[in-house]
Amino acid sequence: MRRGFVIWLTGLPSSGKTTIARKLEPVLRTYGFPVEVLDGDEVRKWLSPEAGFSREDRERHLRRVAYVSHLLARNGVVVIASFVSPYRSVRRFARELIKDFVEVYVKCSLETCIRRDPKGLYRRALRGEISDMTGIQDVYEEPENPEVVLDTEAESPDSCVEKILETLKNLGYIEEPPRMVRG
Repeated sequence: MRRGFVIWLTGLPSSGKTTIARKLEPVLRTYGFPVEVLDGDEVRKWLSPEAGFSREDRERHLRRVAYVSHLLARNGVVVIASFVSPYRSVRRFARELIKDFVEVYVKCSLETCIRRDPKGLYRRALRGEISDMTGIQDVYEEPENPEVVLDTEAESPDSCVEKILETLKNLGYIEEPPRMVRG
């Protein structure tokens, strides 16, 4: 059985994590890996439906996500975990729990994230309708030593995927990446 690993995408809301995860998933499948995408919005309603957005609730939820990711990876699955995961302490917990862990910082300025804002969450937070919004009322602690930094203001989603693949190759998780076809 091939060893699984976890690619943990972290960044502000609207930074591009889900877009990159969805583009990366089919590419990793071409290597013959079983791949699971765990996306923040989808997983929260099933794994932590009772959780709010306080620091304590977020930490509890992300510890659950880390454990599920660990279980999948130890059974040969490649997990793409796409979560804001704003606190270094929780990401450190995930790294310690998951032996094969690749942290990817999806970097984007708050101003650009506010401009993108497909769900209108920043607008609602700025009007005071939402509390505990990461980047507005709650802090986002940038990763200190991620394996990959993606600047989604300067890099296309395809080039971000290529950068992740190159890192996975350098870390020994995959062989030479296939050339991506741009469409």
